[in-house]
Amino acid sequence: MAGSKARTAARLLLGGALVFAGVSHLTFARKDFQAQVPEWVPIDEDTTVLASGVVEIALGAALASGVKRTAVGNLAAAFFTAIFPGNLSQWLNRRDAFGLDTDSRRFTRLFFQPVLIAWALWSTRR
Repeated sequence: MAGSKARTAARLLLGGALVFAGVSHLTFARKDFQAQVPEWVPIDEDTTVLASGVVEIALGAALASGVKRTAVGNLAAAFFTAIFPGNLSQWLNRRDAFGLDTDSRRFTRLFFQPVLIAWALWSTRR
């Protein structure tokens, strides 16, 4: 029972974080997120940021609702995997955003993406 409560709390926290991040894509952090869009993405940076923000809001709301949570957890993990090249691009191209203004800070950020993937998967399992 305690494990179930911990997973639920983790799922709700991740859902809230995704909704917040999605809203920030659409509003106050839009420019920072544009710094993460790799040059090879065929869509302009702003459209990419807006679209990913909408996806984050939808994933966050779905995680919070608990409906089809395993499937939504898998989708969230896939999303975190899909956006990882943006983190790599920010590091490789030395783009400052989100206070990541040194190579070491940008490099350290790379290690948080696997944590998000694991969090999405763990928190949505029974």
